[in-house]
Amino acid sequence: MKVKEVIRILDAELLVEGEALESEVLAACGSDLMSDVMAYVKENVLLLTGLVNPQVIRTAEMMDIKAVVFVRGKIPGQNVLDLAREKGITVAATKHPMFIACGKLYSAGLTGRGVRD
Repeated sequence: MKVKEVIRILDAELLVEGEALESEVLAACGSDLMSDVMAYVKENVLLLTGLVNPQVIRTAEMMDIKAVVFVRGKIPGQNVLDLAREKGITVAATKHPMFIACGKLYSAGLTGRGVRD
């Protein structure tokens, strides 16, 4: 599934275009704990989180995550958006809570294939 399709499914607002709108993601990882993201994410993964600090973008960069969606209507500060823009990471925000956002993506065919067991 392409990142632009994820944004449509989640009725999300695109905050930073980044480089990933046309990229394929194989799985989604929903977590507010960046240590879990680092422990379980493999490749071609979209990150959903309610954590709105620069560590999210730094973790995404380190784990080669090209797109982040902030849930629960949270909008990160300009410093986070600027860092994402600098790193080429696509950022969006949805009003859906984490559970609903993950469920919508799973129902649309996005699975956990890119996340370690």
